[in-house]
Amino acid sequence: MQNSYAIGIDVGGTNTDIGLVRDDSKIVARRSLPTGNYALLEPYVQDIMDQIKEMAAEGDPEKGVASLGVAELTGIGMGAPNGNFYTGCVEWAPNLPIRGLLNFKEEFAKHTNIPFVLSNDANAAAYGEYVYGGAKGMDHFIMITLGTGVGSGIVVDGRLVHGSTGTAGELGHNILIPNGRRCTCGRKGCLETYTSARGIVQTYVELRKEKGTPAEAERMEGWIKEGIQDKDITCKMIGDAANAGDPLALETYRMVGDWLGLACANACTFSAPQAIFLMGGPTKVGDPLLIPLRESFEANLLNIYKNKCDIYMSHLDSNEVAILGAAALIKLKI
Repeated sequence: MQNSYAIGIDVGGTNTDIGLVRDDSKIVARRSLPTGNYALLEPYVQDIMDQIKEMAAEGDPEKGVASLGVAELTGIGMGAPNGNFYTGCVEWAPNLPIRGLLNFKEEFAKHTNIPFVLSNDANAAAYGEYVYGGAKGMDHFIMITLGTGVGSGIVVDGRLVHGSTGTAGELGHNILIPNGRRCTCGRKGCLETYTSARGIVQTYVELRKEKGTPAEAERMEGWIKEGIQDKDITCKMIGDAANAGDPLALETYRMVGDWLGLACANACTFSAPQAIFLMGGPTKVGDPLLIPLRESFEANLLNIYKNKCDIYMSHLDSNEVAILGAAALIKLKI
């Protein structure tokens, strides 16, 4: 049986990653463009198309396919912040250098007539898990992505939930703590402000100020000797400290796990998922987050959902999930 190929595009504030994806989930070629170099949509899409044409011309050496040609691709899928599936537009994404209402669907149509599908990056990650990862065979699940923000993609009956506006599924902007931390969305107390990478750092810094630096924390003493200030602390540093036994770092992740577990339990009440998948840099800390998260989840779960939903890490390679997820959008059930 002959393989088919799709293009997956992950639009980030720093880089745009483009991959030629075979239907068995193999990325056979990939390119990257610096998103920050573009102030206008037209040259940006033109350069993306140039990269697509190059990859198609190179084909798939592993399968002995010398050249595909753009017309032979099954489609182009794009995952982007504030991406709207219905309109094919990216709507006022705060972290992209190209501002405003960006009609990617219309712009790509100027270059090719092959199908183009766009959705937000968390939806793309969810559908990538459904097509290529651990959610194969599941028709009901939630993907939660932790990074600079907190994103989510919700699949019900094998279909991504888009809602009436194309922007459904923003679990990161559910209010966790009324009148809590100010969120970039303009509201206060969103889940994102407590469980994103930035939120984790803020919690750690607040604990340091509240409890002081523990003398027994060998990891922290190392930071002090190196002149590390609050503004220099990263989420990864806190994760490393937690795994080295630093009590404040462990307390930070216990709190984050409690918050995220509660949010996951609440999410079950509206979509009754078979599983919740997690991905993103902060999840790589492992047990310091996952143990309190699962405990909180079970403690807060409505009894009719007990033993019917599990929490898993994404089964996809973190270096490939964004491209695979974008390419998977081509297979999206409407």
